[in-house]
Amino acid sequence: MTTVLDRPTFGAAANLTCRECGATYDLGPGNACEQCFGPLEIGYDDTLLASVTRASIDAGPRTMWRYGGLLPVAPVVDLQVGCTRLIKADNLARELGMKTLWVKDDSGNPTHSFKDRVVAVAASAARTLGFSVLSCASTGNLANAVAAAAARAGMRSVVFIPSDLEAGKVVTTAVYGGTLVAIDGNYDDVNRLCAEVSGEQEDWAFVNVNVRPFYAEGSKTIGYEIAEQLGWRLPSQVVVPIASGALLTKVDKAWREFSTLGLVDASPYRVFGAQATGCSPVSAAFKAGHDVVQPVRPSTIAKSLAIGNPADGIYALDVVRRTGGAIADVSDDEVVEGIRLLARTEGIFAETAGGVTVATLRALLDAGQLDPAAETVILNTGDGLKTLDAVAPVAKPTATIAPSLAAFRAAGVA
Repeated sequence: MTTVLDRPTFGAAANLTCRECGATYDLGPGNACEQCFGPLEIGYDDTLLASVTRASIDAGPRTMWRYGGLLPVAPVVDLQVGCTRLIKADNLARELGMKTLWVKDDSGNPTHSFKDRVVAVAASAARTLGFSVLSCASTGNLANAVAAAAARAGMRSVVFIPSDLEAGKVVTTAVYGGTLVAIDGNYDDVNRLCAEVSGEQEDWAFVNVNVRPFYAEGSKTIGYEIAEQLGWRLPSQVVVPIASGALLTKVDKAWREFSTLGLVDASPYRVFGAQATGCSPVSAAFKAGHDVVQPVRPSTIAKSLAIGNPADGIYALDVVRRTGGAIADVSDDEVVEGIRLLARTEGIFAETAGGVTVATLRALLDAGQLDPAAETVILNTGDGLKTLDAVAPVAKPTATIAPSLAAFRAAGVA
């Protein structure tokens, strides 16, 4: 690999580093080690990281780029992502028998999911590296984020999705005017095709393929924000939905970085993972005590989590086991009930991934795996308006009546 840019453009990033063998490469496009084929991630200049302080963060913008000193590229593409709400969920906590519960609600991002964070970094890297086309394989939310970011950056977008994706996510991708390609297959089929296409289209930046090391770092900003919003401290427990597994690992990475840099007091925390039973390869591996994640064919309403061969599954297992957490899965019926429970108690309408997280929180509590007395944060990664079909059968008018007082009285809704 060759260095494409001058060093300062990359901020604190120093190189690409293999997670498995530790081999290093110059900064640029690429996602696999040439020595062992392990995944590459961003290596940082420790001296530059050490210059980040609470004061320097506080002086930054009210977006995820306030943590720019801990990210691998400057905000060339900026949709004002991040600084989403951390909501104290007292009603939900009371119903579940918990002491202190928070919801990190990332549905408030520009395209209403946490994927805006990863795309903000990936799109900035793509522009900086000289790519002209922004592309991805997506289960929906990433498609929205890539199409919007490309429009903002004046780039062409080419997005690939499974053909059975929720209608809302198809519309909210196509509306940005890019090229949208539906594939007759599941996400893993789409991802394989994109890996092949990326080898032919040298001018295309596939955010989750050839610029994936940059892309993945955007997820750290959720962890940073949680710690800052809690008053520069870490919670005792966090529940994170698992698709590829990258989000879970990056929240952990963010908190380890903050602890190492002295931005928060180092304190123990436990990380828990949430999956839908219809696509739960990481949960299955955890329950079986395996170190290898066996691929599955997804069959769940939680399509944003429907990755049958999760790239970061083994690393998610490592984080959960190291921190003393657990991974559980829940049925589609429980997912719907999780969506309704969060909406009814806290007024937060989550998409199916959020329903998975809430339902898994309840399952972990029922199994005695999660401490109800410990301060806990759960992540809602997307807006329920994207997955209306999931709750439409159970979210209907209480009554349909004639426009008369007599009909109102007869309906018994007073």
